[in-house]
Amino acid sequence: MKEMDFNYSASLISKTEIIQLEKKIQNEIKKMILASNKGYQDDRSSINLPNDMENLEKVKTLINKKQKLNPKYIILIGIGGSNLGTIAIQEAVLGKLYNLKNPPLKILYTDTVDTDTVYDINSIIENTLKNGENIIINIVSKSGGTTETIANFEILEGVLKKYKTQYEKYIVVTTDKDSKLWNLALSKGFETLEIPKKIGGRYSVFSSVGLFPLGMLGIDLDQLLQGAKLKKNKCLNQSIEKNPAALSAALIYQHRLKGINIHDLFLFNSDLESMGKWYRQLMGESIGKEYDINNNRVFEGITPTISIGSTDLHSMAQLYLGGPYDKFTTFVKIKKNREIVNTPNQPEYSDLVKGIQSKPLNYIMDAILNGVKRAFKKGKRPYIEITLPDKSAFSIGQFMQFKEMEIIYLGHLLKINPFNQPNVESYKTETKMILEDK
Repeated sequence: MKEMDFNYSASLISKTEIIQLEKKIQNEIKKMILASNKGYQDDRSSINLPNDMENLEKVKTLINKKQKLNPKYIILIGIGGSNLGTIAIQEAVLGKLYNLKNPPLKILYTDTVDTDTVYDINSIIENTLKNGENIIINIVSKSGGTTETIANFEILEGVLKKYKTQYEKYIVVTTDKDSKLWNLALSKGFETLEIPKKIGGRYSVFSSVGLFPLGMLGIDLDQLLQGAKLKKNKCLNQSIEKNPAALSAALIYQHRLKGINIHDLFLFNSDLESMGKWYRQLMGESIGKEYDINNNRVFEGITPTISIGSTDLHSMAQLYLGGPYDKFTTFVKIKKNREIVNTPNQPEYSDLVKGIQSKPLNYIMDAILNGVKRAFKKGKRPYIEITLPDKSAFSIGQFMQFKEMEIIYLGHLLKINPFNQPNVESYKTETKMILEDK
């Protein structure tokens, strides 16, 4: 198994500037090392999820049990940290078009309470049940009281009840132990999976939140966690230059000091688009804070954006190369794709575009990415580059663990709490007051 590669030679940040941050970040690295030996007692405890073999075995046992029901669909009901990581890994490893390839088990995601989307999912599920086939509903809510999640669950549970006398065996609940949802699940006889209390939703992908649905789809959970463990150990190195998460955080931080407050994750593979959405939440919720750790009002934040190569070069490149110098870019590419597709040799097309006849598409994509990097360098647009060996569970596990630890280090440098989300809670409170007609 190969490691991901991290290259920051075009970051426009000098080694001297990086080394200057080594002392500043040392304290947080030490706290991370201490947390790695404390189970789930620290806010940083998400780094221990890949080592939790007891939970992995519990999840695998439940997967085996539910697979014996021979379901045609698994429906994941959750929003934000409850489903973004799962979608990211599923699409990266199995492909965005997975459901269209007629797999034995398809997956549907129900997050929004958009009427038409839920109606369509409802119709698909009802037709499946009418035909005598089975489904698994996996409701995921850390708090156990997420408005959109509970609303959608009530609707789909109602459909399941119509067609299954022992409907409870087709439902799996993933939530905090002793949450209201947990206790309701026990009273109804639903299977339960626990989210450790110290693990925030956006850091929970290597917990039961991600492991159960991904394992149901046949993704190699051992390889996923092995990749995460490998990168965790690398990202606990006390030398900033040998610690890719601390190094990446330092580069983003240095650009933030220079007024660059937009970070673009430019993914040169369509299957990684949802990985960008996962990272967008991770950075947005973790770094965007009204108050710092000393309770000073700072309105701190870096805006995460997502670009897909080469699609967004035809919509955003003009802004990126000709617009304001307010962006720092991370390019992500895949060294080896799952398949090889060659263009045919048709000389009559060579006058339209030279150099693409009889060439693999990945060769053309690499040429485009290299052209972009040259243009960025000429325009003095800073970037770093991450190369993943492939889209295996092992490689994706590395990348996601690296990014989670990067954000924790970045929060430390910015002197904000990367684990809370007080302003998100304020809108949730207002919503519930409206719904309760207060």
